[in-house]
Amino acid sequence: MAETTDTNTEVEETYEVNEQGVAYSSESAPSADAPARPATIAPGAATGRRKEAVARVRIVPGTGVWTVNGRTLDSYFPNKLHQQVVNEPFAALQLEGRFDVIARIHGGGITGQAGALRLGVSRCLNAIDVDANRPTLKKAGLLTRDARVIERKKAGLKKARKAPQFSKR
Repeated sequence: MAETTDTNTEVEETYEVNEQGVAYSSESAPSADAPARPATIAPGAATGRRKEAVARVRIVPGTGVWTVNGRTLDSYFPNKLHQQVVNEPFAALQLEGRFDVIARIHGGGITGQAGALRLGVSRCLNAIDVDANRPTLKKAGLLTRDARVIERKKAGLKKARKAPQFSKR
């Protein structure tokens, strides 16, 4: 590995050779103690929907406290997968622990409610700072409403597609 330092500027250039023998450079390596990305800290509100669930979400600057229907996130969503789903927008933007979330959810099941809460939080973060947050949220697919809903029951069938057993005679 060869290093060269330009004395006229304050930018340190390093040239490294990878295992294929190709040299590449980086003007400055990210430091380990670099502060977190500055974000607009402002309150926001939005609605998220998934299947039959509707979540009305407010986020306010805070310490990362979740209140869902008056309960903590752990007690409302005991499943770690659902907790991870609702925290996805903050993880994508690296804003964990910067906002308090207050949500009222009704309708649907637990997975639908988690999806509705995720969409509501994503829309809140999008409303707060469109220029900085929208491209990341859009690329992660967090601003798209999942339009899949239960198919209606059809006449002559037991469920939407399940037919009664066929009898030849």
